[in-house]
Amino acid sequence: MARLRRLHVPGIPSHLWVRGNNRQAIFRTEGDRVFFHRCLVDCARRFGLAVHAYVLMTNHFHILATGERADSLAKVVQSMGRRYVGYFNYLYERTGTLWEGRFRSCPVESERYFFVCHRYVELNPVRAGMISDLETYRWSSYRCNALGYGDDLVTPHQLYRELGSADDDRRAAYRRLFEADLDAPTLAAIRHAARHGWALGGERFCKVLEGQVDRPAAARKAGRPRSR
Repeated sequence: MARLRRLHVPGIPSHLWVRGNNRQAIFRTEGDRVFFHRCLVDCARRFGLAVHAYVLMTNHFHILATGERADSLAKVVQSMGRRYVGYFNYLYERTGTLWEGRFRSCPVESERYFFVCHRYVELNPVRAGMISDLETYRWSSYRCNALGYGDDLVTPHQLYRELGSADDDRRAAYRRLFEADLDAPTLAAIRHAARHGWALGGERFCKVLEGQVDRPAAARKAGRPRSR
């Protein structure tokens, strides 16, 4: 069966997930993360990708971003594959692939799931047991979005700007979003959409996407064909 082409639409946020091949570490040192971050800033600007949230873990990373073009996300990942993987292989005297197959991604319905995905991305180190306090983790967008730390990778989405009329108000409102944990069904929905390339959103959102990209945006429900 032919693979479905990617479901990317300009102006609609997407959740991207890339994991190391065989779950191997893709960041071994702080220097690796510094170089990756610098490359991602450059590639995002070059290919018109606005990154709203991100996290760099040990063997994977997540990004929530909006592309100016349908291929913005793919171009960024392709360029990072050349630049960062080349750096990593040279530094650690290895060859071959670093990423695990194709990157996983899905479009996100802004009104319903945008901040849910923000929380999912930035809470990764807590769920993994790496930290207990998000304020201590340098390699995510949380400190920028919630506390005002400078981060030239982060571009606030319009929905973030609407959280308050002033910077302090927006940050306080953003921190309040993290007072409640994501429940199991929500976590499952986010992971399912990213793994399979389906849209993360409601039926209406999926229909709008399908009208623009001419491919299914959600899995078809199983059942018997209707009798005629």
